[in-house]
Amino acid sequence: MNFDAFTAGVEPGGLRSQSDIRLLICYLLASVKEPLSKDDIVMVLQDNGLANYFEAASALADVLDKNNAATLPNNPDLCVANQTTMEISRQLDSTLPPSVRDRAVNGALALLSRAKRERENKVEINKSGDGYNVTCHISGGSRDMMTITLYTPDLYQARAVKKNFHRNPELVYQVLLALMTGNRDYVETLLREY
Repeated sequence: MNFDAFTAGVEPGGLRSQSDIRLLICYLLASVKEPLSKDDIVMVLQDNGLANYFEAASALADVLDKNNAATLPNNPDLCVANQTTMEISRQLDSTLPPSVRDRAVNGALALLSRAKRERENKVEINKSGDGYNVTCHISGGSRDMMTITLYTPDLYQARAVKKNFHRNPELVYQVLLALMTGNRDYVETLLREY
């Protein structure tokens, strides 16, 4: 096998061949079946130790240049599988180790899940005097089920609140609801499971 890719930051079992990285990108797009941004594709490969950042970015550009995947006409930053992507994935996916395929797809699905949580549960950070107000909206579909505003003394803490809220808005809702209804046992149970 021709190992022609930089391996800095690649974990054991990661990809060391440019053709394997291109194949994994096709497999990822074919498996996820949702648009992924170019940055997200590169981040999934890099964060999971599957490919070096520069190799992943180069491979993605190559895949798109050769029309082995497509971008959305109204948003050229979003990549999707096309017929060629599907054919490449079907014919060659067995050349990639199952662990590599699983890590890439699980990483992409986690990313899509996080994006959905962030889209559905908005957080606003607004300057307020010498600090910041962080307003967290817990969505119940077409309406807010709960809105919480917290004051933080600096932007760093405001961003930490936003990040931790987006990690699990359902837990925030369950704990606050249990506290407000006086169900201390349920609060303890929720926090133990978290």
